[in-house]
Amino acid sequence: MNFRFAAVVAAAIAAATLPAAVRAEIVLRAVMSSDLKIIDPIWTTAYVVRDHGYMIYDTLFAMDDKGEIQPQMVGQYTVSDDQLLHTLVLRDGLEWHDGNPVTAEDCVASIRRWATKDAVGQTLMTFVTELSAKDAKTIEIKLKAPTSLVRTGLGKPSSNVPFMMPKRVAKTDPNKQLDDTTGSGPFIFKRSEWKPGDKVVYVKNTKYKPRSEPASGLAGGKLVNVDRVEWLAISDAQQAVNALKSGEIDYIERPLHDLLPLLAKDPNVKVLNTDRYGAQYALRPNHLIKPFDNPKIREALWYAFNQQDFLDATIGNADYYKTCLSFYPCGTSFASETGMNGLLTSNAKRARELLAAAGYDGTAVLLLHSTDVTRLTNMAPIAKQLMEKAGFKVDMQSIDWQSVVSRRARKNAVEQGGWNIFITTINAVDILDPVMNPYLASNGESASAGWPNDPEMEKLRAKFAIVTNPVEQKALADAVQEEGIKSTSYIPLGQFFQPLAVSKNIADVLAAQTPVFWNLRKQ
Repeated sequence: MNFRFAAVVAAAIAAATLPAAVRAEIVLRAVMSSDLKIIDPIWTTAYVVRDHGYMIYDTLFAMDDKGEIQPQMVGQYTVSDDQLLHTLVLRDGLEWHDGNPVTAEDCVASIRRWATKDAVGQTLMTFVTELSAKDAKTIEIKLKAPTSLVRTGLGKPSSNVPFMMPKRVAKTDPNKQLDDTTGSGPFIFKRSEWKPGDKVVYVKNTKYKPRSEPASGLAGGKLVNVDRVEWLAISDAQQAVNALKSGEIDYIERPLHDLLPLLAKDPNVKVLNTDRYGAQYALRPNHLIKPFDNPKIREALWYAFNQQDFLDATIGNADYYKTCLSFYPCGTSFASETGMNGLLTSNAKRARELLAAAGYDGTAVLLLHSTDVTRLTNMAPIAKQLMEKAGFKVDMQSIDWQSVVSRRARKNAVEQGGWNIFITTINAVDILDPVMNPYLASNGESASAGWPNDPEMEKLRAKFAIVTNPVEQKALADAVQEEGIKSTSYIPLGQFFQPLAVSKNIADVLAAQTPVFWNLRKQ
């Protein structure tokens, strides 16, 4: 064990055991990206639900701050010489919030539920011949061919995250939202105090046993130094900033970029650039229903849009964004402009030609507009303006983000509550390669909302999963990009970086792939 970390652990345990009369309760108040109205991080990919998942659940593996996958709930991990048998032994001391021990059967059920919904999980399961609990602490995964997806999939840092749940919970139909929030993570969800539109409450799990290593990214020891965390629903960005400056709250996950200079000048506030990887704006068409069931009409979207208009309207400060004509984040291994020549140039004339050739009949496109997530608020109005210039008729419906999340899960026709387009953000760590990127998965109605059906894409992604040579991987990533453009699985609308803002008395905030509330201290 790292001796400095061991000393911190001992001090934290000693402080936690002091009587309430001696030690005042430490409460951290935060404003997150949106209000929490859904609590099942497998049912949806919404990031605020993922963040909720990290509060109360744990994972078998986790990504450290170098982007490497490390054991988390796993104490011992071995792979057979032929790479076909992966054995995972749970570490000692793992316990559910209800006091029952975490078992291998719980984890097997959790992996199965996650793999039904997640693009990486779905691909991983095509390699799995047997997934079983050998004994109370041992998970065995047998493969029909070697793949790196066991470790990278089970250590996937962002939506959908393979969170471990009790077997009784993990048996919930993945297409139905669970209602039991029992986890084994560092915080406990206080459901009795959850008031959508007001606040979400978590309390420290005093029985949680952190790993011995110091925290690094999402890996290592999850040492909790506060007693209670409250997520407050403040949708007005200026109001949230005023609350931070006055000391009413301690933390804003996504302050408006326009307000960053104001915050940076305040001696009571710290602006932290913990976002090493950035994120991508993404526009997703619904392939199941008119008009985007027609590939030629989808193609017109590539000519309707340009990234600069979106980035200027949403981020504004060029220090925090870049145009990036790639499905993969610029600055990473597979970033490429392959196939992008002439696209995303707002060539309205070409878009209108494609619509005419496709027989577009003026069917209104229902565009979902998120009103309460600040970095999305201006996206849909820009999309509407550019689409109308290109010849589309657009019906923009303005609703809060959690309602977008609920509605985009529907496969109905528009008149029955369905949709045609939504815009979202994807963390860069979710889209590093063709298998990880959930919006490149094109396995029809098993894919994420939008449901592209492209067998050629699935062949390319499956091949990528078994290739280890970097040159071959790069060629396949380029081929996937060209196929994704051809099918319009989604449209990337630029890359951006998001600092967070905290009160000056908050220290040791982790630079992780998602916002986390362990390790930090409130002085």
